[in-house]
Amino acid sequence: MANPLTPDVLVDPVELTRALVDIESVSRDEKVIADCVEDVLRHTKHLTVKRVGNTVMARTGLGREQRVVLAGHLDTVPINDNWPSTVVDDLIYGCGTSDMKSGVAIALHLAATLPDPAYDVTYLFYEAEEIESEYNGLNLVSAGHPEWLRADFAVLLEPTYGAVEAGCQGTLTAVVHTRGRRAHTARAWRGVNAIHAAGEVLRRLEDYHPRTVTIDGCTYREGLNAVRITGGVAGNVVPDECAVEVNLRFAPDRSEKQALKHLHKVFEGFDLEVVDSAPGALPGLEAPAAREFLLAVGVEPAAKLGWTDVARFAALGIPALNYGPGDPSLAHAPDEHVEIGRIRDGAATLHRWLAG
Repeated sequence: MANPLTPDVLVDPVELTRALVDIESVSRDEKVIADCVEDVLRHTKHLTVKRVGNTVMARTGLGREQRVVLAGHLDTVPINDNWPSTVVDDLIYGCGTSDMKSGVAIALHLAATLPDPAYDVTYLFYEAEEIESEYNGLNLVSAGHPEWLRADFAVLLEPTYGAVEAGCQGTLTAVVHTRGRRAHTARAWRGVNAIHAAGEVLRRLEDYHPRTVTIDGCTYREGLNAVRITGGVAGNVVPDECAVEVNLRFAPDRSEKQALKHLHKVFEGFDLEVVDSAPGALPGLEAPAAREFLLAVGVEPAAKLGWTDVARFAALGIPALNYGPGDPSLAHAPDEHVEIGRIRDGAATLHRWLAG
């Protein structure tokens, strides 16, 4: 197929958003869109381009004092009768419009049209953000090509509706197990009901008071919730096992180890099994490039209430922020859309910042 990302499309981030949305790229099926992006970047003379899997990296080599990263994922969640794109008034509808092909379009537009930025820039267009971490393109790059990520500052073009969201929360998911002893329900006194024992787990959750933590002026609200409960054998058996799955969203002043220690304290006396964990990221607002970015955007940063790939940069000591035109409340929704004005404003802001 001919590459739809033509020179006429690349100069307009709105048309580029539509073109990217119209290339289907559900997670693990990003080859076509990665091929198109790579082709564009390899024809851009001021960039050096490399690729691993379906993750494409392009970078300038201008000898600037600072290097910044613009990063965005190419994949989407599964299509839900919302593809290809459509336009209604000032809105572009379609799978990935908000999360996050409008952000990717801005980065690709700048990569193709800004040959002489004030910083050296690394552009990362990566695969498989919407699924398990083992497939995530940034995760694979950090393990196999960490030099691609080296920079003084990074912007992840996740949907923030034009706001600046600093850092991110950490997340820890664990299963709290209760044990009992099986018996026939007609002789229930001979057993111990593990589901009844889970009542104490739920009471502790109901009584839990989460922290609110302010870091660099950004307020992070923690949360601990039961998200799934399983147990039971049959309609006439007292169950001997029950499992309550809980999720802790923790402020980035806690490490994963500290978050786990806190969870053990909350559920003292119960067996705890960790099934997933990822660190948070501190705001990183003191980096010179970050301060200049905030001046260009002209809004006060807020805390990112959720986990994003900024944490991967933070783990490497690189301060990172979230900034993108999409509305995060519309991500993954069947009526997902993005405002055309937000795309143009975001592109103008990032151009102003990168051009110095």
